[in-house]
Amino acid sequence: MNCLKPLLGSSIVLLLAGCSSIWNLGGETRSGVSSSLVDYLYPAGEIPPDVQDTIPSLVLPLRVGIAFVPGQGGNRAISETTKIDLLEKVKAEFVNRNFIEHIEVIPDTYLRSSKGVGGMQQVARLYGVDVMALVSYDQVAVSDDNPTSFLYWTIVGSYVIKATSNEVQTFVDTAVFDVKTARLLFRAPGLDKMSDRSTLVESGEVIRKTRDASFAAAMGSMTQNLSVELDGFRDRVKENPGVADVQWKEGSGGGGAFEWFLLASLMLVAGVRVR
Repeated sequence: MNCLKPLLGSSIVLLLAGCSSIWNLGGETRSGVSSSLVDYLYPAGEIPPDVQDTIPSLVLPLRVGIAFVPGQGGNRAISETTKIDLLEKVKAEFVNRNFIEHIEVIPDTYLRSSKGVGGMQQVARLYGVDVMALVSYDQVAVSDDNPTSFLYWTIVGSYVIKATSNEVQTFVDTAVFDVKTARLLFRAPGLDKMSDRSTLVESGEVIRKTRDASFAAAMGSMTQNLSVELDGFRDRVKENPGVADVQWKEGSGGGGAFEWFLLASLMLVAGVRVR
């Protein structure tokens, strides 16, 4: 009987080690997803076109396209349905401005097959938009087991002990381009950081929900910054007409403070004295 004790002890150790291996316990799990604006617009090390001396010609009201930059290596940080929902929320914040005729939400599927500046312009022509807003992202998720995670070696512990810390950090960046000249007009970032605790069994579902929630929060932050940057672009056009040549479509009936600023800028360019 005594000779069985060492064998029993070894069996328990092996069993616990096996459980630890199966459940991936006792360490940090890190995963990330991202999309790169630079890699999309200038694939294979292409040299960006020289647009320093070009002046975008913006005819108001504008037709705007907005899309996510495709993820690298085909990774999917969020579902296509969630992406469309997030972009629709951004659209709702700007669609009623009188210098915007329409905002087209474009699935990133179209961008996957057409990379480079030429690809962006091709997609823009397909949707009939004058300006493209491209949303890139970088998200990192970390799951870490605290000292009480040894209780995961029991079936009950893996279901009831919230010993896993889940943290997600998300960064999004929206770059707005004039399609014809491929010149960057302005950009706006958004940042979010979230954390939550979970049991071992629910860790995967918690991290998925936290990913989605963090994306939504980062997009909300970006949308606020986008509004600020849009106002800043308006002021830059007012102060320096060389930033963009802006005019209204005939019969569009543009008005308001933003439009007055643009009109005044054009008059200054033409050398007309405003009294």
